[in-house]
Amino acid sequence: MRTTVTLADDVAAAVDEVRRTANVGVSEAVNRLVRKGLAERATTPQYEHLSFDVGMKIDVSNIGEVLALLDELD
Repeated sequence: MRTTVTLADDVAAAVDEVRRTANVGVSEAVNRLVRKGLAERATTPQYEHLSFDVGMKIDVSNIGEVLALLDELD
């Protein structure tokens, strides 16, 4: 398969770096960089929920109980 691709300057510099350090051709250098990028994208960062103590005097983890309590205050 033959395809023409225009590389941005920073990408071309990365390709040249891989070619020099690994002693490979342009196609192999591009393939290595693309594979590296795909592998990095495949890892999903873990979600970590941040929580803070806001000094609540009642338990607000059950919204139904909170609404019932608020109804009693009226």
